[in-house]
Amino acid sequence: MLNNLRIFAMNHQKMSSLHINIMCCCKMRSFKKLKLHVPPGRNYSSLPGLMGDDIKSLHSVISPPIAKIRNIGIMAHIDAGKTTTTERILYYSGYTRSLGDVDDGDTVTDFMAQERERGITIQSAAVTFDWKGYRVNLIDTPGHVDFTLEVERCLRVLDGAVAVFDASAGVEAQTLTVWRQADKHKIPRICFLNKMDKTGASFSYAVESIREKLKAKPLLLQLPIGEAKTFKGVVDVINKEKLLWNPNSGDGKDFERKPLLAGSDPELLKETTEARNALIEQVADLDDEFAELVLGEFSENFDMLPAEKLQTAVHRVTLARTAVPVLCGSALKNKGIQPLLDAVTMYLPSPEERNYEFLQWYKGDLCALAFKVLHDKQRGPLVFMRIYSGTIKPQLAIHNINGNCTERISRLLLPFADQHIEIPSLAAGNIALTVGLKHTATGDTIVSSKSSALAAARRAEREGEKQHGKSSEAERIFLAGVEIPDPVFFCTIEPPSVAKQPDLDQALKCLQREDPSLKVKIDPDSGQTVLCGMGELHIEIIHDRIKREYGLETYLGPLQIAYRETILNSVRATDTLDRTLGDKRHLVTVEVEARPAETSSATPVIEYAESVTDDLLKVSQEAIENGIHSACLQGPLLGSPVQDVAISLHSLMIHPGTSTTMVSACVSRCIQKALKKADKQVLEPLMKIEVTVTRDYLSPVLADLAQRRGNIKEIQTRQDNRVVIGFVPLAEMMGYSTVLRTLTSGSATFALELSSYQAMNPQDQSTLLNRRTGLT
Repeated sequence: MLNNLRIFAMNHQKMSSLHINIMCCCKMRSFKKLKLHVPPGRNYSSLPGLMGDDIKSLHSVISPPIAKIRNIGIMAHIDAGKTTTTERILYYSGYTRSLGDVDDGDTVTDFMAQERERGITIQSAAVTFDWKGYRVNLIDTPGHVDFTLEVERCLRVLDGAVAVFDASAGVEAQTLTVWRQADKHKIPRICFLNKMDKTGASFSYAVESIREKLKAKPLLLQLPIGEAKTFKGVVDVINKEKLLWNPNSGDGKDFERKPLLAGSDPELLKETTEARNALIEQVADLDDEFAELVLGEFSENFDMLPAEKLQTAVHRVTLARTAVPVLCGSALKNKGIQPLLDAVTMYLPSPEERNYEFLQWYKGDLCALAFKVLHDKQRGPLVFMRIYSGTIKPQLAIHNINGNCTERISRLLLPFADQHIEIPSLAAGNIALTVGLKHTATGDTIVSSKSSALAAARRAEREGEKQHGKSSEAERIFLAGVEIPDPVFFCTIEPPSVAKQPDLDQALKCLQREDPSLKVKIDPDSGQTVLCGMGELHIEIIHDRIKREYGLETYLGPLQIAYRETILNSVRATDTLDRTLGDKRHLVTVEVEARPAETSSATPVIEYAESVTDDLLKVSQEAIENGIHSACLQGPLLGSPVQDVAISLHSLMIHPGTSTTMVSACVSRCIQKALKKADKQVLEPLMKIEVTVTRDYLSPVLADLAQRRGNIKEIQTRQDNRVVIGFVPLAEMMGYSTVLRTLTSGSATFALELSSYQAMNPQDQSTLLNRRTGLT
């Protein structure tokens, strides 16, 4: 145990923030420090449990029991109030001393300059705090479609999530996207209907949209007292109590919890009793254990059912993901956040309640997933890790299975947005921040040693679920990484001078490691560096970060669309490569057929004729497939990747002693010849668009979309607004946000998301090719 715990706190009057150094002297071989680095400009409170009357042991603060840990994410559509909700959570849990505001640019989790200027979340930020004896690791995620990957990689490591909704809009475009991502990772979640004070807020409409659009079963744990301007509190349905916030309390800490009485609130009590009975019936339908209890002891009178029994049943149903608890409030007006925190600890799972199949193979050894990398100018790469089993300590050597390398962790930190507390160790179930890992990237699996990985692989093999070769046994010990979507925009980037090119390359290398959705390639014809990103905003943010963080005034070329190519008919081609290098003759003759694939596929479908023998394939199959894939990377029309093609190898003759490189080169050349002979088609990215607009401006918006080759599928009604849903080519959407603002006097919003690639019509294709070749 830790002895002689000493705490020194010094309050500097001249500085605007409180700097805390917490030192711990231990009768151990090593001297451990706990540091909180806080830059000036914001008041942060002390670590709960380390100052004041309630002084816990250092161990309980750093490594709480696993049952008391909650790893949660806040996810939602743009502007639903994720960051404001996070800010209130930190304030009420005692981690900040003043309420931050997105509009004022002083929130804890939006700490990048670009985030504070634009009032949006770009990077996910991790925050650790305590609430009523529970340790909560919370991640605030972006809502903008350009940063979908940020949400994806965070959901991968979370045990539960809070979905925030704008009560006046209900389910919006990006809400659907993040909900599908949470479904993919099987994450239990609770819903928080925010902005109940907003004009047009409707509790019943928002709940119905969850039921209809997300196909989820909402469990109403709260009812609002008033809506829009009259919103003043919530009703706790389970306990039949009303929670009223003091209108004179500026920060929302003051609220009273009163039981509902027939004398003072007859209507509200009646409505709450009906809601509670409906909730009991809903939960009983979904949970057999609870159904037996209800039908046995409390079938005559649901009012006698203890709240604890109902809460336990709601917890089980939430974990099973058969329904979602629904709460409401207003983060901006400081109402409903404390009950939301109670719901997080009560209904969302602890790490031990999630079933991770791979843990059985590690038998308590270290197993962690690196899910995010940041670059700090002083400390170098900072790697966020979710620890699934074992313990991480500073100076620990770890093995990266994906990179097949061993590295050493120099320091271990608890993340608090852009402030970090140095700690001596961290156990399973937590999210840690490590310093000193130079080669670890997003999606890498971290174990204690190579021998530990091999032992886990052997255990996985003994399970006998996969019997396809040696690689499969190792595959099962990898934690699933993050699927990185293909970029849809690209543009050239130039340094201010040739001397600065190495600095630009280094900056882009660091940014790529942080953001796997950013791709960087070199144009083979011009030698220029090309940035590939998820959207206009994504490229703009990268450009801005290079300027601010790396001091490089770079120049961006015009934004280009990532087109694809395909073929419309079947063609055959033959090619012979005959080279003598030194005293060795390399001779390959290939005959291939290229034809349109029956099903859509981003990579070529490869088939072999019966005349190509198995013995020949054993030696050269890898070289053949490398040649096919490299040929399909650059199409004959625009140099764009070729998709939806099937390649058949009809004959292959290889002279003894011919190198595999020559085989690849001959196959690649032959396929390029076939693609040039075929009828070619350009495919353009088709975007799904959702525009939310008032009725007054609907006509000009529809007319503008028609000019942009848009195809309107439906127009929905959302309160007083209209929601236009349709498809439009990405090429027509350049600068659309500015045009939409002008058309609607800034009242409309829109969301874009890649739907598919579609064939261009001959006239548009001809115009594009002429523009690319400089003829127009």
